[in-house]
Amino acid sequence: MVFTRRDTLLGGLALLGTGAVQNPASAAAASYFSGTTIDNGVAFRSTNYAKIDRKWHRQVVKYFSSEPIGTVVVDTKHHFLYLIMENKTAIRYGVGVGRDGFKWYGRATIDQKALWPRWTPPPEMRERHPELPEFVAGGSPKNPLGPRAMYLLRDGVDTGYRFHGTLEPGSIGKDASSGCIRMFNEDAIDLYQRCPIGTAVQVLPHIADQAESAAQVSQATSVE
Repeated sequence: MVFTRRDTLLGGLALLGTGAVQNPASAAAASYFSGTTIDNGVAFRSTNYAKIDRKWHRQVVKYFSSEPIGTVVVDTKHHFLYLIMENKTAIRYGVGVGRDGFKWYGRATIDQKALWPRWTPPPEMRERHPELPEFVAGGSPKNPLGPRAMYLLRDGVDTGYRFHGTLEPGSIGKDASSGCIRMFNEDAIDLYQRCPIGTAVQVLPHIADQAESAAQVSQATSVE
C-alpha cells in the first residue's frame, strides 16, 4: 500500500484535529515532526530530533551484563531499551512504556516481526475506547504502530505486547502506553533490522548500575 506525501500530511492533520493551528498543544505535538521519509514505498513524518532531548537519541553506551550479546533489555523506570553488543557496550534507545496499571515485567522473545503492520485494537481497549475502529491498515498515517512491530511471545504464547513505532514522539521518555514499548519510528526500523526472530527480551523495573546513568550521556556515541 503506497501513501503519498499528501495522504500523510492530511492524515496527520486529521489526527491532530481541525483546530491544530489554533491549539497550542496540537502545535507543540506537530513540532516533533520535520519533513517526510519514504520507507518501502510508504511516506511517514520524520522525527524532529532537534526537538528531542539528546538523552533519548539512539546511541552506544557502556553496559555491563551477564545476558548474551543480542539480548534486548528494557529499563522501564528510566525509559531506555538496550540492545546488548560486544565489549560491554549496548545500543541504547529512548522509549515510552506502560502507564500506571499497564506496566509489565519479565522475559519474552521476538517471535514475529511485521513491516508496516496492521493494527487491531484488543477487545479490552475497544471497551475503554468504543470509538476505535476494528483495525487500522498498515501504512495508514493513523496507525499507532508506525513502520515496524516486533511481537513479544512467551513460551509460544503472544503476550499482547510489542516494540513498535509511534505517532507521538513526545511520549518517548514517559509512561504513556497500554503496555507496549514505544520507539521513535526511525529507532523501530533500526531495532527491527538488528533483531532476528528468536531474540531474547527482558523487561525490568530498572537495571540498577548495569548501564551508565543519563548524567553520563555526553560520553556516549551517537548511532546514525
